Amino acid sequence: MHQLQQLGKDQDDIALTYNRDGFIAPIDVISKEEAQLLRTDFEEAELELSGTPEKLALLKAYPDRLLPSFDRLTRNEKLISAASAALGPDLMVWSAGLFIKEKRSSKIVSWHQDLTYWGLDDVAETTCWVALSRAHEVSGCMKFVPGSHKTKIVPHIDTYSDDNLLSRGQEISVDVDENSAVVAALDAGQASMHHGLLFHSSGPNTTDDRRIGSAIRYIKPSMKQETGDRSLVSLVSGVDRFGNFKIAAAPRGRLLEEDFEMCRQDKALKQRLLY
Repeated sequence: MHQLQQLGKDQDDIALTYNRDGFIAPIDVISKEEAQLLRTDFEEAELELSGTPEKLALLKAYPDRLLPSFDRLTRNEKLISAASAALGPDLMVWSAGLFIKEKRSSKIVSWHQDLTYWGLDDVAETTCWVALSRAHEVSGCMKFVPGSHKTKIVPHIDTYSDDNLLSRGQEISVDVDENSAVVAALDAGQASMHHGLLFHSSGPNTTDDRRIGSAIRYIKPSMKQETGDRSLVSLVSGVDRFGNFKIAAAPRGRLLEEDFEMCRQDKALKQRLLY
């Protein structure tokens, strides 16, 4: 397991490991207490929205647009430092959706590459997956195949399996050498960072607690949607010299109706791009 804390503070060392393996894990981002506060904020919002399924779905897809605490997480200096080592100083967040496996859940994520269906024109993306609860192998943490990011996008099939957390149940349709996979176990408050072409998957949650993580997708501002659409992003570091996306300001409050409407519009756009 490659640990960021063993690499020191030299971003060149971080970049070297990331370029070689396609991932870094674990990265110490926030304390367990801070992770618990984020989890509590989200779960309280879940309860508040329990009677409105549409808003609840938007909360899970756009926590950073609806909860100021999650917007602050995307701007965490340790995450920005790690993502900058991979992409440079100018960073946008393309999405920061929550991936949740309920306790004793059979839900899995099949072997896939993130960039398969997003409709972006380049591979200048990295995902920082921040654990808000313990994510170990028994709870369905991620597994990575080191070096697999050096391939191009390989063929995928859409399974639409009920047990798959991915939008289309997308799954790599070529053989994956699972014996070479590395288990990226995380404690609450830690993160992993992986390349958008890296082969990765995760198994079921066999524990009595939820496995909750925010998958923060950092991109370079030079990226764009292949269709020319301007999907919603936040600018979290540096500057945007390209104008390829619609930049959202940090939320001015918690669960504001204006922010829900902004998310609705972006969800409709991304559904068109994904499907």
